[in-house]
Amino acid sequence: MIYLDHAAATPVSDKVFKAMKPYFTTDFYNPSAAYLPAKKVSADYEAAKATIAHAIGAKASDLVITAGATEANNLAFTATKARILYLETEHDSVRRVAEARGGKPIRVLPNGLVDLKDLRERITDETELISIALVNNELGTIQPLSEVSRIIREVKLDRMKRGIRKQLLLHSDASQALTLLDINVARLGVDLLTLNAAKVYGPKGVGALYVSHDARLHPLTVGGGQENGLRSGTENVPGVIGFAKAVELAKDHLNGNRKKYAAWRKILLSELKDYELINKKHALDSFVVICYDGIDAERLVFLLEECGVYVATGAACAASKGVRSHVLAAIGLSESQIAGSLRLTLGETNTMEQVREAAEMINDVVKKEKKFRAKRSMAFI
Repeated sequence: MIYLDHAAATPVSDKVFKAMKPYFTTDFYNPSAAYLPAKKVSADYEAAKATIAHAIGAKASDLVITAGATEANNLAFTATKARILYLETEHDSVRRVAEARGGKPIRVLPNGLVDLKDLRERITDETELISIALVNNELGTIQPLSEVSRIIREVKLDRMKRGIRKQLLLHSDASQALTLLDINVARLGVDLLTLNAAKVYGPKGVGALYVSHDARLHPLTVGGGQENGLRSGTENVPGVIGFAKAVELAKDHLNGNRKKYAAWRKILLSELKDYELINKKHALDSFVVICYDGIDAERLVFLLEECGVYVATGAACAASKGVRSHVLAAIGLSESQIAGSLRLTLGETNTMEQVREAAEMINDVVKKEKKFRAKRSMAFI
């Protein structure tokens, strides 16, 4: 098997699994219990939160642990009931909750980057929250959040001069970013930041939301008052321990991974044939988005699976429903280009040999598919 869909899911690393195991068995206690073993588990949980927070330049008290990025994104939007802006290429867990609250989309440029001019024009005195993912989940595009936060600071300063004290918060979904980017919330200028263990070789169903002191959230789940009252429910101790270990490993191997994926991406693009590269610039090196115009990419996915190569046509949640990619449409691709686009995402399960082998198999499958289509076209003449 050659797995090239790490943007959809990553396996739990051996070191992460080893760190988690005791908290399923011997250290199973409820962190809220009063006896000594439970207090130790509570301390371990808080230490793990501190590790995750430290990785983004924050404190443990700034984090709310959630059951994944989707919940974290939904929680972030409780910061306001007023006007919301969101990037039109956002993941559905941002896009749909924003739309449900009357949010308006910000345009992207053909290269996938936020249109800063459009952003400026769409901010009004009523705008309270702007959501822009640090890395797009379909293209791997890295957004210039520091430039976005600079615009927000200018708007806030202008509001103050005019006596308007309405909040203006910046939220970013950084689910795809932890493995290759050095994230610092102060440097990015974000008020709310979503993290996801499942994309960084940690357990699925675990996420976190960084919350600045300027943001006032309202709980989606009430009960025991855990996570400072913002996320009630018995803490997922094994999940958070695993998340912390995964984040720690990601930080340790950041530079090495960057070099490795850059080299592999170069090999992949040099050995693939007759494709159009969609994400040419401003993207993570682990993302390769290519188009075979006129060929059905969904058929390619199934044909490649028969060869033991696993790729995607876009976001897994959209592809499984047969939904047209709103991301590729937003950057101006035609219907036939969208239909012929593949997303290949590199990761820790791969080797250089696999990358070369995958390129060869993709070339072979595409060649056969072109011949098949040509014969079928001739049959109708």
